Amino acid sequence: MKEINFGIIGTGMIAEFHAKAIAAVPGTRLIGVFSRNREKATAFAEKHGTVAVCSLEELLALPGLDAVCVTTPSGSHAEVAIPALQKGIHVLCEKPLDVTREKVDAIIAAARESGAKLAAVFQMRFGEGATKVKEAVQQGRFGRITMASCYIKWWRSQEYYDSGAWRGTKELDGGGVLFNQGIHGIDLLQWLVGMPEEVQANIATLAHERIEVEDTAVALLKYPNGALGVIEGSTATWPGFSTRIEICGDRGSAILEDGRIVYWNFQEEREGDKELREAAAAPKLGSGAADPKAISIEGHRLQIEDLANAIRENRAPAIPGEDARNAVNLILAIYEAAEKRALVKLG
Repeated sequence: MKEINFGIIGTGMIAEFHAKAIAAVPGTRLIGVFSRNREKATAFAEKHGTVAVCSLEELLALPGLDAVCVTTPSGSHAEVAIPALQKGIHVLCEKPLDVTREKVDAIIAAARESGAKLAAVFQMRFGEGATKVKEAVQQGRFGRITMASCYIKWWRSQEYYDSGAWRGTKELDGGGVLFNQGIHGIDLLQWLVGMPEEVQANIATLAHERIEVEDTAVALLKYPNGALGVIEGSTATWPGFSTRIEICGDRGSAILEDGRIVYWNFQEEREGDKELREAAAAPKLGSGAADPKAISIEGHRLQIEDLANAIRENRAPAIPGEDARNAVNLILAIYEAAEKRALVKLG
């Protein structure tokens, strides 16, 4: 098995999960890190048994480098992902790919032109509960889907937003709860049932100071088949609750909480349904509802493993860049609808 060598760009909180995930996947190795903060990069490298380099160019020139994990602030993803892709280095990019459609499209174009693989971090798709619901949708078990909704009622303290100059800024965070915390649930919802065709929305900043973005949002969705749904997102709901996705149809309904099936009922009973209803194991992927550090590395481990295998097998990663564009497009449509106080159609 060919060893896949990774680098990490950015050494903030989420980079820790990438480093631990790389260490947990047989056949992958972390060979270098880069951060504009030299002291943080050196401390991070020492902790994870690798080397810190002084520039992005130096990292991308490391002998044997196969792929990089992009873990910088959201609004700076394009400026580091594109140079890597142009050099033929594969990229695993943290959510979102970036904060504008133009930057997202530029990253995707760079991957297409170079042939390098572009994978996006949306680890909730890898949960067993999510894959079971996806199968049920594909099999038509819900009948006609009539409602499909996502609820992300989390809590973040004022200290969280004050802990980094980029947090809560439109330039680097892109938005508030929807772009930073809610995007995982929003991506999972659209992956399960498809994109809505129309949105209406209201957003507000209710419980935090010194931020340019929303901490509370509500959007009304209309899907192409006529189904309706809502997205509720907040970092102002103490103490923070599980991310909840509800899918209901005229022949069945299912509910996920943090990736775990908590309700599963269909008119047509099938083998395994009873066991799914009785299963009450805690979700493996963890929850960041109250603490962003409380998630498990399992989701990132699965994504590192998938990209490594995609490189070895010369196939597309499980979540390619084109697929990751949907969540960004939907969130930007919600922001537009809220700003204009009008219905917005998604192309």
